[in-house]
Amino acid sequence: MELLGIVEGITSEGHALVKCVSAPELGSAVFDKDRNRIGSVKRVLGPVDEPYASVSGEGVSGSLKGAKVYSGQGGNNGRNRGKGRKH
Repeated sequence: MELLGIVEGITSEGHALVKCVSAPELGSAVFDKDRNRIGSVKRVLGPVDEPYASVSGEGVSGSLKGAKVYSGQGGNNGRNRGKGRKH
C-alpha cells in the first residue's frame, strides 16, 4: 500500500475529499491506516501537481477528517472469506 493523501473533509454527499500526494487511478481501492477498505476513488479533481480525489464507500465517515489514507492492495476485508462455507 502507498500513501494516497490526507482526508480534507467529507462532502454533503458523503464522499471523502482527499488531498493526494500524486494523481490516483479511478476505481483504486482506498484503505485507512489499519488496512480496512473505506471505499474507492470516484473522481480526480484539481491541477495535476496538486490533485484531490473524491472517495466514496461504506467506510467513509466524519471521523476520517485529517486521517492519512492509502491506495493499493492489502485490505482486511475478505480476510476470512470461505471460512464456514459449505462446498
